[in-house]
Amino acid sequence: VQLQASGGGLVQAGGSLRLSCAASGSIFSINTMGWYRQAPGKQRELVGSITTGGTTNYADSMKGRFTISRDNAKNTVYLQMNSLKPEDTAVYYCNADLPRVWPYDFWGQGTQVTVSS
Repeated sequence: VQLQASGGGLVQAGGSLRLSCAASGSIFSINTMGWYRQAPGKQRELVGSITTGGTTNYADSMKGRFTISRDNAKNTVYLQMNSLKPEDTAVYYCNADLPRVWPYDFWGQGTQVTVSS
């Protein structure tokens, strides 16, 4: 199983980016999918998550600016980021819970998002 993230890049403050993360391989089923981020010198933190049924959960600092969605038919999760701030600069990682495939918790390779002021 692989998670392939894409869509990162350099954007000015106030701009938008859309990240994608597609799961491939012997998946069978995916429960919750989510996004995390890690800024230089900081711990990895949750951005938000989405269940198979579409219920979302966001970190407080991302509410109202970031939107997570998913396409279950494509095994893909998206992160729409609006009104980006320099403090949003980080490597963004996607995560997926695959209950029938060990080790059950899978991570993408990370995609860099840089927001210039």
